[in-house]
Amino acid sequence: MRKEEEKRRSIYGENTDVLMKEFKPFAIKRFGEQISLLIINVNEFKSEIIIFNKLTNEVMLNLYVFSSRMLNRIFRDVDGTGIVTIDDFAALDALELLDLSYNELTGIVPPSIGALSSLKSLVLEGNKLNGSLPTQGLCELRKLEELNLRWNNFEGTLPSCLYNLTSLQVLDLYENSFRGNISSHLIAGLTSLKQIDLSYNLFDGFSFSSFANLSKLEFVQFKCDEKMVNIETETSDWVPLFQLEFLVISNCSLNKLSNQIPTFLFHQHSLRVLDLSYSMLKGQFPGWLVGNNTRLEYVSLHDNSLSGNFHLPLCLNFTYCMDVSNNQLNGQLQGNIGNMLPNILSLKLSNNTLSGSLPSSIGNMSLLSTFSVSFNNFFGEVPKKLLAGCSELMIMDLSNNNFDGHLLSTDFNLTMLEALIINDNSFSGTMSNEFSPQTFDSFFLDVSNNNMSGKIPTWICNQTRFSTLFLGNNYFEGEIVCETTSFSFLDLSHNFLSGSLPAWSSNALQYLNLKENKFSGSVPEAFLNISMIVTLDISDNKLSGIIPSAIGKLSYLRILLLRGNRLNGTIPTQLCKLINISLMDLSRNFFSGTLPHCFRHIVSNETLYFGDFFSRDVEPFTSRPKGVYDGVRFERHKKDIEVNFVTKYRLSSYKGSILLHMSGLDFSCNNLTGVIPPELGQLQGIRALNLSHNQFTGSIPETFSNLALLESLDLSHNKLSGGIPPQLIKLTFLAVFSVAYNNLSGRTLDMKAQFGTFSARSYEGNPLLCGLPLVKNCTNRDNPSPTPTQSSDASDEKWYEVDQAVFFTSFSVTYIMFFLGVITVLYINPHWRLWCFNLVEDFMYFCYISTSITLRKLSVHLYN
Repeated sequence: MRKEEEKRRSIYGENTDVLMKEFKPFAIKRFGEQISLLIINVNEFKSEIIIFNKLTNEVMLNLYVFSSRMLNRIFRDVDGTGIVTIDDFAALDALELLDLSYNELTGIVPPSIGALSSLKSLVLEGNKLNGSLPTQGLCELRKLEELNLRWNNFEGTLPSCLYNLTSLQVLDLYENSFRGNISSHLIAGLTSLKQIDLSYNLFDGFSFSSFANLSKLEFVQFKCDEKMVNIETETSDWVPLFQLEFLVISNCSLNKLSNQIPTFLFHQHSLRVLDLSYSMLKGQFPGWLVGNNTRLEYVSLHDNSLSGNFHLPLCLNFTYCMDVSNNQLNGQLQGNIGNMLPNILSLKLSNNTLSGSLPSSIGNMSLLSTFSVSFNNFFGEVPKKLLAGCSELMIMDLSNNNFDGHLLSTDFNLTMLEALIINDNSFSGTMSNEFSPQTFDSFFLDVSNNNMSGKIPTWICNQTRFSTLFLGNNYFEGEIVCETTSFSFLDLSHNFLSGSLPAWSSNALQYLNLKENKFSGSVPEAFLNISMIVTLDISDNKLSGIIPSAIGKLSYLRILLLRGNRLNGTIPTQLCKLINISLMDLSRNFFSGTLPHCFRHIVSNETLYFGDFFSRDVEPFTSRPKGVYDGVRFERHKKDIEVNFVTKYRLSSYKGSILLHMSGLDFSCNNLTGVIPPELGQLQGIRALNLSHNQFTGSIPETFSNLALLESLDLSHNKLSGGIPPQLIKLTFLAVFSVAYNNLSGRTLDMKAQFGTFSARSYEGNPLLCGLPLVKNCTNRDNPSPTPTQSSDASDEKWYEVDQAVFFTSFSVTYIMFFLGVITVLYINPHWRLWCFNLVEDFMYFCYISTSITLRKLSVHLYN
């Protein structure tokens, strides 16, 4: 060994040991007892290129390091761009493994790669290579056992000469742009094939029977993306020679004509991973499939149209993950299901029509980590044995069923739980203070839409690791006594909470919903000490007073909803500092004064989500099988923000991705005065603007024609005057338009584009307006026929201008004559006089009684 070490140092210098320590290979490939490896790091091309040849366990027989001169002979910078291409492989004819993965290589695979006559493994994964595969060169690698081209930009059809690679065991084409039909002749020729991955390409389709004679085949994966590739397994009667261990066909059009589960699976008995999700399969749940493959570890049949009962024919000791959600399964769960899946880690049955009660045997699933039965028809109480026996449970989703009983009582003792989702059921009772998740890290709790009652438990205030809490649509009451909060998302809406708003501070709270409670008093400055808030909804309470100036510090605020309170005073200019605002609703309050001229910001640039948590779930391996798991998959759970905003004459609910496109301002139903600020015309991203039911005067700003995306504009019930700006005709997205009940005059807008869809209701209540769609026609007034006696002064006058002195004189004379006439008639006819006095007396009593009843109802309402 000493002689070998001295020889190595004499050839390669004193830095060989340092070089070896710094070398970190991406992969090691073994072929028998020998290894031949070439790893090239183009990202740091100044580093050496190292070839290991004939390495056994710990003994290094030969180490070759290329000199710069040899390096330049093999690799060249062709066009001076710094992109290095392979020019000559002749010096590497003894190489058995070439791994160029994750080096951002570009260009094509050169035909000269055929010079690597001894190559057994070619790994080009994770680069930016493109073009078609060379028919010359690649197909000459007769000893090639692994071809890994995943995560590149290759395109074109697969060369038919790949048929010659009879030694090929692994073919990985994952996520490229190959297209065309996959030749049955090509696949049938790869007689040594063990693993094939054709996922995320642009293939037109292929017949699964092409694999029929590949007796060594163990691993097949075909995941489709936007283009659902047609995969047929029933083209002919064929019996496979292979026994698969891994089969994934996901999001593809499997057996498009029949939509049946592949019948060749009747002959499979060695499956460990099976994924046929998103494949439009129909028929009964295949209990026979899990019965034939007793060593199945991962089963995913979700998002199909499977029906019938979910029945397991035998005990599956090796099944760790089963997902049959989003199907049409019905009936009750078998009573011994907990004994049939004793080692299950994840069981998902959501979005079916399963019914009945949950079997108590589920409590025997002592390793269960994820349990989801949401959106079914289960009823009754949750078995106490489940709460006691499933001690490893981390995620439990029982939402959207008919469960009842007192779940969150003293019997609830799931100490590992990270997410509890029981919304939209009939659970009742109070939340026990003993249900205090002190050990939870970033817990997600959704109890909304139930019959829970009582006060908010005190442990919520003391909890330091919560991230999401939903208690909305229940019967919780009392005050919130928290001084601080560590939540990121908090929803207490639609309850009977009362008292003042909590004077808490938080640098974590992003979403707060307290709408439709009985909070009263003013909005305290301390309440707005929530610097990271994005959505704030305190609408439909009994809040009064002014908006604190501290609201201008909420620089991240995007949604502000204060409607339906008793807030007053002027609208503060600090609201103009909310430069990220997208929805603001101050309607149905008592604001007065003028509208600030500083509103110039309205944005809608991202989708809001809330309530994220991660569910640990099993994910099957996706490349070279080493076992059923390649690690832990973290599935992000989210619940979309839901925002109610009045637009197009109705209260609409916006949530999820719709908020990406929604933005608006609503100042309606207040006592705002003055002119409408023309600066509102700078809100070019706005979709809805409502200024109705105020006291605005002046004219409609012409700048509103710049609101190109505006869909709803309501200026009705104000005191606006002047004409309607003809420039508004440019608002081509406008679906709702109303200027009704103002003092506008002149012509309506031409019945063109969107304005051709508006009825007379958009203009009614303006007696001086004329033109379609109104009945009043102003064509003759605008274009009078010339007469010889018409003076130039008269021609300048508008048709609606009148002499006020003449008008008031004639009106007064008419009124006096009418009054005297009525008095004379009543004096002459005593019968009419008596009838008139009785009518007046009845009207007086009616007014008195109506006013008394109204005042009494109002006093009772205010008192309560």
